[in-house]
Amino acid sequence: MTDLSTAAVEAAVQGELRLLRPEVRSSPELLAELLHPRFREFGASGRDWDRTSIIESLLAGEDPGPRPVVVSRMEGVQLAPDLVHLTFDTENNGGRAHRSSLWRRTDGAWQMYFHQATPFRVEGE
Repeated sequence: MTDLSTAAVEAAVQGELRLLRPEVRSSPELLAELLHPRFREFGASGRDWDRTSIIESLLAGEDPGPRPVVVSRMEGVQLAPDLVHLTFDTENNGGRAHRSSLWRRTDGAWQMYFHQATPFRVEGE
């Protein structure tokens, strides 16, 4: 069940959208603010990332390439008082991915705890 009306889900959505902005992706301080210390990601490339490695990659401009990223089908559900699950699709430079992320409230701030991206193609393309 999707509930984009809860404050928790809205906070996670806003954090997710912030992470896609170039000015955030180029700021170690903003990235550290939005990524949980125990962050982990299974990227669309198949790579396994931790907080340090993804921040280093983003700051080096290695991932995921030029903007803008088009986001669609964003859905969210609050799983527990301090945990939100988001799912959505992205399109960037012709590549598409289904995405799933967990946002965890820690010390009053919402941070991405886990993210997974799975590439996909639209039938007939």
